Amino acid sequence: MSAHEPLIVSAPATASWPGLGTWNLYFLLKFLLIGLGLLNFQPLPNLVFAACLVVPLPGRALRIARQLIAIPVGIALLYHDTWLPPFERLLAQPGVLDFTPAYLLDLAGRFVDWKLIGLCTLLVIAYSYVASWVRLSVFCLGGLLWLNLSSTALWAYTPSLAASPASPAQGISATAATNSQGNDSLALDNWLENFFKAEAARQTQFPPPSPQSAAFDVIVLNVCSLAWDDLDAVGLRDNALLQRMDVVFDRFNSATSYSGPAAIRLLRASCGQPRHQALYEPAPEQCMLFQNLANLGFRSETLMNHNGRFDGFADEISAQGMPQPALSGQRFPRSLAGFDGSPIARDLDVLSGWWKQRQQQPDERVSLFYNSISLHDGNRIVGADGKAQSAEYRPRAQRLLDDISNFIDELERSGKPVALLLVPEHGAALHGDRMQIAGMREIPRPSITQVPVGLKLIGMTAAGSGQALHVQQPSSFLALSELVSRLYAAQREGNQLDINALIADLPRTEPVSETAAAQVIEHDGKPYVRLGGQTVWLPYPNRFE
Repeated sequence: MSAHEPLIVSAPATASWPGLGTWNLYFLLKFLLIGLGLLNFQPLPNLVFAACLVVPLPGRALRIARQLIAIPVGIALLYHDTWLPPFERLLAQPGVLDFTPAYLLDLAGRFVDWKLIGLCTLLVIAYSYVASWVRLSVFCLGGLLWLNLSSTALWAYTPSLAASPASPAQGISATAATNSQGNDSLALDNWLENFFKAEAARQTQFPPPSPQSAAFDVIVLNVCSLAWDDLDAVGLRDNALLQRMDVVFDRFNSATSYSGPAAIRLLRASCGQPRHQALYEPAPEQCMLFQNLANLGFRSETLMNHNGRFDGFADEISAQGMPQPALSGQRFPRSLAGFDGSPIARDLDVLSGWWKQRQQQPDERVSLFYNSISLHDGNRIVGADGKAQSAEYRPRAQRLLDDISNFIDELERSGKPVALLLVPEHGAALHGDRMQIAGMREIPRPSITQVPVGLKLIGMTAAGSGQALHVQQPSSFLALSELVSRLYAAQREGNQLDINALIADLPRTEPVSETAAAQVIEHDGKPYVRLGGQTVWLPYPNRFE
């Protein structure tokens, strides 16, 4: 080197910050889904994920490794951002593996939204066009940061909802909590806690056995997949069966959207509404509706038009102290092929067969719990050739309603006094919405849990009969237990029943519904949902918006 040659010192190379690259499309698609209300978007995890993608890494091998790790993380994060149940919920339901291939294919097809696919296709085309001359990473990162800041600002200040001084047992309404700027999760938590505390203190007081009480039977028809919303959807709301009922509950809440929990809640109807997890703990004897009837001289019986094996349903019924089915559904002709391939008998066949057997028994009083899955999603009608073919909900619903109506005719011809209660488990979820596809019931929204409950008095002299009386206040299973208790107390030899007195001031229960995956309550006349594992209550999106 020459003495006159300048000394050049090279500066250390600095790593450049990469953009998001193709991951821009991932986040743009999420922004589209957010705009359509199809995501339960979690801003912070997405911002952290994006930040990890743009951190500079030395060496090509590390950058390739990051992309390989990012793919499954991105898929898991997308699933986490949807309204779909947590993955562990799927693992906790091995019964799904029993679905027939045809039913699984049908369910998969319901996830296909051609309008959404079209919008996503347009977005991909637009991305391909502008990605080469617009730095989309700045837009995506800015959008994620804005969503994080707006989410923080939304929950940093929420005016406190005033706690209602009224007790839920006395008809507390969520409208006592008013907040024009949004839902205060803490206040809703407090309201829900007070609700369950008040419910725990409620109980039906059954009268002691009386020799003056006339002998009659109690038949409870627990029907799967029948809600007011379903009847509206297929034009059967004003059906002949409900019109011939003596009492109809307009706002009865089944409190859940699955069969097992619904049946347990019905069998434990004599106490206030318990939490979902309490359903699988032993209950006091005074909570058991059929045990209370047994104390009054009613012999309990169980009946189903299916084998009860799916999801351990029959075992759950037996765990509530109910006897094994009086008749096996397998002895009747196969009317339907179940969603799991099992045979399902026609309701009229099973009920008529049981009634013939009942008339030969000497018992003065019998209480029957009958469970039907004729309307369950995925069932197929068996034709004259013995082959199963798909059937829409409406013809199956019409046949069920007709079968029950014909069974009532049969009861009336016998002349024996019977109190028949129609108590659906939950709805069929014929409509999908932003949170759930059609047929999915992980989230117990009101359109699934608001079910048509009715009482028909047969062979009993009742004042005001001939036109159904409607119970319009929010009600649930405790009201049914109270109604049965009053009926026994009022049923005296030769006395005329006063139906108005039977339904006067029945216990009111605010709409609170639960599954293992979600809770839904009503606040200010609107439903709010909290998903399992989350602390925030969200307004339930209207499917028509």
